[in-house]
Amino acid sequence: MQLNLRYDMNTPDFGASHPAMYRAAIDQAAWADKLGFTQVFLAEHHGAEGGYCPSPMVLAGAVLGATRHIVAHLSALVVTLHDPLRLAEDLSVLDNLSDGRIWITAGMGYRPHEFEMFDRDITKRLAIQNEVMATLKAAWTGEPFEFRGRTVRVTPKPVSPGGPKIYMGGSTDKSAIRAAKNGYQYFPGHPDLFEIYKTERAAAGFPPPEPQMKPAASFLYVSDDPERDWPIVAPHVAYATNTYAEWAKERGVGDTRYKAAETVEALKAMPNIKVVTPDQCFDYLKELGAGTAVTFHALLGGLDPEVSWRSLKLFEKEVLPRLVAEGLVTGKP
Repeated sequence: MQLNLRYDMNTPDFGASHPAMYRAAIDQAAWADKLGFTQVFLAEHHGAEGGYCPSPMVLAGAVLGATRHIVAHLSALVVTLHDPLRLAEDLSVLDNLSDGRIWITAGMGYRPHEFEMFDRDITKRLAIQNEVMATLKAAWTGEPFEFRGRTVRVTPKPVSPGGPKIYMGGSTDKSAIRAAKNGYQYFPGHPDLFEIYKTERAAAGFPPPEPQMKPAASFLYVSDDPERDWPIVAPHVAYATNTYAEWAKERGVGDTRYKAAETVEALKAMPNIKVVTPDQCFDYLKELGAGTAVTFHALLGGLDPEVSWRSLKLFEKEVLPRLVAEGLVTGKP
């Protein structure tokens, strides 16, 4: 079982301030690092009203500087909105300063205003992504290479052989084949694509991919009194859920685990939103079992850091030791 954190820093007017959230994210990453958590997922969007994090690489640098073992996973990093050479440099520096603890999920992006903001043509985003990925691969050799008709070189060379680990997502056969032939790890839109991916990856001469992890709830809050805490966390979860559901309309295809919800009862009915006691949390995670990724979206919707900490500390005290005893997690870096 894998334990993770996730942050997007999107907050409504009634939510926590950005300075408080950024400080809490760094402190919580340091806490998770000591408990053997695997990853801190850091997301990216631009020009959002709630101040969604636009600079996950900057936040990753702070997280990595405060930790020694945990991975900062930029998921998703909207590579189509970055200059390819600067992106290669920044990620290489992060790889060096963390001794290989930076991973990325490369995203194409889907919000039209973001492409307009950076003067990119959204209809050419696949071609842009292909150029970025080819540039990263060439740049991370540390050797001179041709880029748009000129010879360039990116230094320093990453610590990780070939550069930071890259994941690709997708919901089509073409995405599975593209990820396989380039040796990337893959997050498929549906299970059948993973079989295509594995076959094509083997044919391309790459070793077997990482196994797919089963996702736990996208929002998991541990409480000694769920009925007391539901009304506290619900406005924040609803803000995030409704925001993601609205943004998903801009994508045109695909799906999201976040659905629109207007009431506490609607949130309670969602299988991926859970506010539970320590006993309920343990039973839920034990039933999911090995191979599950448990990700705490600790500050979702601008949740007050103090309220967030109450859940994390309760998990540490009353759930984590039982998971360790079951052999589901190690409980140490």
